Amino acid sequence: MIRILIVDDHAVVGGGLKQFLADVGDFEVAGEARTGQEALEKARTDQWDLVLLDIGLPDISGLEVLRRIKLEKPALPVLIFSMYPEDECAIAALEAGAVGYLPKDSMPEEILIAIRRASVGERYLSPELSERLLKNSVGIGQKMPHERLSVREYEVMLLLSRGVPLTEIGERLHLSPKTITTYRARVLEKLGLKNNTEVTRYVLKHKIDHSSSDR
Repeated sequence: MIRILIVDDHAVVGGGLKQFLADVGDFEVAGEARTGQEALEKARTDQWDLVLLDIGLPDISGLEVLRRIKLEKPALPVLIFSMYPEDECAIAALEAGAVGYLPKDSMPEEILIAIRRASVGERYLSPELSERLLKNSVGIGQKMPHERLSVREYEVMLLLSRGVPLTEIGERLHLSPKTITTYRARVLEKLGLKNNTEVTRYVLKHKIDHSSSDR
């Protein structure tokens, strides 16, 4: 049985997909999550063969959830199942580590093909998107500025956004204040920001998971 975690804030969508997969026979929807935080907790504490992840979650962006899952469990396949158009989000999702991108209006046969491929780590794109990519009509997606930060710079960004003083950040990360000052300068430069207040606004705007700075 392929153990699947469905992450979608709409109970009707999750329930319908759960029933559909149960009727197939070799899939087990072993868990559901309605928020990004709940998805991260379930992905961390149980074993899954596949995560079906929506992008539009109420607390944390689905792309940020994807990024965090891939940091903690890089071998876990994550298939994006979203109502957003492929041209808008597919490339960003693939760059963040998704094994594929499946629109919610896909035909049942296509959903099964995508899940079967994704569960064994094979990349899946709809025929239409694959064709456009081959024709170079869809360019390579641009990464978000915070996705270019190193792990340490990312931690500093989150702590700055919470108003933690530089000296305390240094103590938490076991680094000197001078080193933290250097990291802060790099964060501001890479994000194109001027001060800590703008860092806070950036983190809130993009629904970046604050809890990752505590791990």
